[in-house]
Amino acid sequence: MVDLKDLREHPEKYRRGAELKGAWVDIDSILRVDEQSRSAQKEFERLRAEQNEASKQISQTKDASEKQMRIARVSELKEQVKVSEEQYKQAAASLEKLLLQVPQPPDPDVPEGKDASENVVLYRWGQPRKFEFKPRSHIEIGQDLDILDFEAGVKLSGSRSYFLKGAGAELHFAILRLAMDMMVREKGFTLMSVPVLVRDKAMEGTGFFPAGREQTYHVSEDELFLTGTGEVGLTALHMGETLDEKSLPRKYTTVSTCFRREAGTYGKDTAGLYRVHQFDKCEQVVICRNDVEESKRWHQEMLSYSEEVLKRLNLPYRVIQCCTGDLGVKNASMMDVETWMPSRQNPKDPDSGYGETHSASRLYEFQARRLNLRYKGPDGKLRFCHTLNNTVVASPRILIPILENYQNADGSVTVPEALVPLMNGRERMTRPA
Repeated sequence: MVDLKDLREHPEKYRRGAELKGAWVDIDSILRVDEQSRSAQKEFERLRAEQNEASKQISQTKDASEKQMRIARVSELKEQVKVSEEQYKQAAASLEKLLLQVPQPPDPDVPEGKDASENVVLYRWGQPRKFEFKPRSHIEIGQDLDILDFEAGVKLSGSRSYFLKGAGAELHFAILRLAMDMMVREKGFTLMSVPVLVRDKAMEGTGFFPAGREQTYHVSEDELFLTGTGEVGLTALHMGETLDEKSLPRKYTTVSTCFRREAGTYGKDTAGLYRVHQFDKCEQVVICRNDVEESKRWHQEMLSYSEEVLKRLNLPYRVIQCCTGDLGVKNASMMDVETWMPSRQNPKDPDSGYGETHSASRLYEFQARRLNLRYKGPDGKLRFCHTLNNTVVASPRILIPILENYQNADGSVTVPEALVPLMNGRERMTRPA
């Protein structure tokens, strides 16, 4: 949630921010409701103060008839306070509902653009492989090696569903283990197992509601929602808490199953593993002090962990600075990592073939305000925390570049060296006998 005080003082900043993000928000209406809410609050507090004063005067009044008049007045004020309080609560609720729709303005250094087509490539790592044979897609490879079964997945769960079998399942879990071990043993993050069924408040607090609600699976009988990322559990963990500044930064990681409806993507990437309803992800979240420069440092640091995984797997990638129109509601800045996937390359475009595998976001105090997540500094003052999140690795999407980049002419797939120990020494995946 945005800072209401800042919104009052700099409304144009939020008008422009919403415009840059392609969001329609009536800032003037919000300011009018804010004024109504403040007026209602003042009237409620005035009446309550008058009621309290009138109540005190009853015990000080000796004359019986005057005392009865004062008692009647207190009774009258009590009803007025009750009505006024309800009006204030309704105005405050209306204001909060409107504020939830206001996106965080993008940082000044974020390039302007209407959508992902205008994102900016910052840098690249690795060279795309030049094949001496006609490369196959991960779908062909996986079915030939009998490690992927889309037909069975669709039979059980409908479109965008799959089974990982044998060595394919081993590869999936090895990748997640590689990421998890790196984050815990080398980077010092605390490993968490998080709920994937959460209440509305956790989704709203982390900025996935109200925008994005259509992407979420809803368990209506229990009023719970399946999360699309471990970010929800890791960030909402301290919802409503006040942390000690000395305990910051809090560095958390998890491996969780994620669920996304993929609403609005009809016809996009319907085949294969690129866009599925269920996947597993190793996620990283940092909760730090309310310091812009510290947030920016953590943003780069967390991004480097994602890159390190890809370097260990020796997969070519590029880092993208997302433009204003591709940031989403909650992010001040976001960088994506796109990994090279041969099957996605357009022969007419030599720079094509990259697909998003990671997304690193900094949100400043946007989530913390919604979650009421604060910390107390040495001066005793309360401040909202800053939060950041990033993908360490997500599977099965990462299987696409692994299978396609490590395929061999004979149909086998070489296991990346970093994963061999995590696959019981398996160095190659071959056709079943």
